[in-house]
Amino acid sequence: MHFTADFIAETYQLGYGPWTLAPVTRGALGQIWRFSGNGSSWAAKELLFGCDEEQVRREAALRQSAEDLGIASPRLFTNRHGAYVSHATTSSGSSGSSGSSGSSGSSGSSGSSGSSGSSGGSYVKLYDWIDGAKADASDPGILDWFGRTMALLHTAGGDANETPNSWYERSPQDVEWKALHKRVRQAGLPWAEALGRFIDTSAAELAHWVTPADVGDLVTSHLDLQPQNVLVGRDGPVLLDWDNAGVTSAEREFARAVYVWSGGNHVDIDSARRLARAYRSAGGRATITGSQSFSMLFATALNFVYVQAECAIDQAVTAEQREFASRQVVASLRGMPELEVVSRLAAALDAVR
Repeated sequence: MHFTADFIAETYQLGYGPWTLAPVTRGALGQIWRFSGNGSSWAAKELLFGCDEEQVRREAALRQSAEDLGIASPRLFTNRHGAYVSHATTSSGSSGSSGSSGSSGSSGSSGSSGSSGSSGGSYVKLYDWIDGAKADASDPGILDWFGRTMALLHTAGGDANETPNSWYERSPQDVEWKALHKRVRQAGLPWAEALGRFIDTSAAELAHWVTPADVGDLVTSHLDLQPQNVLVGRDGPVLLDWDNAGVTSAEREFARAVYVWSGGNHVDIDSARRLARAYRSAGGRATITGSQSFSMLFATALNFVYVQAECAIDQAVTAEQREFASRQVVASLRGMPELEVVSRLAAALDAVR
């Protein structure tokens, strides 16, 4: 961490403390800290691999449009300069800010662990702190809420005319996988052989379904619609983690979300149908037409393994970040989407129109 509690208090004009920072959870791109003092708490998100300021602007704009339609989410606060992200420099740990404001941006972000932006110090975003329980994806009420919420998101972002980020439209080629596997073997990582088996089998099978989206189906949306990004607070469910907000196919985000929310490879068809009916009843525009609808699911799964494997052998990042990436590779290889499950899910949803 290259910032302090005093840096946040000063940058966001919160007054005098005492202030505390406590680590909460770590994701692929950021560390969440609970920032507290004077009887209040906020969530401070430290961006571990740099900052795409256009992406932050896109996040802020979509979150506001979604809020206007009734989707509950933590507020993203501006600092004293009117920016949505702040930069703590390594020299002082307590100064600097980005110039990102609330207008929408033009370039997509990915789930990559590669860095962007300045490498000096930490970038930090400040949100409302939300107290709540994890969403239960088996709860019919939560499934109904999520289906309606996704439909509203696709309404809020329905005027997209940009090109989706390649993270959602392209997967690594065979030559890229082979070169990466060679480096992983040379590094002596214990999962090298498992990665090799995956490259020789499932990677090519899934990549077959990864294609560019239909330009007539594009929306600006959340792009990380998982149960873990929903907390159920005293006033109901709240959608978190808008960092990946960008342009995608409504059909493909819908398909990926149905797969994730209905149990993944342990799919519950009844849950999938309930979610789809709630989405359709709320005006959702997307329909699943077959395994090709799951292109985004396959692309993100393949790309995530690739970038985490790259990070696991990257000597430019910390040992902790390499260890985290290694764990992500192992878990992802075990949970890679299965084509048979996806085909069965697509067939079951064909009648939900």
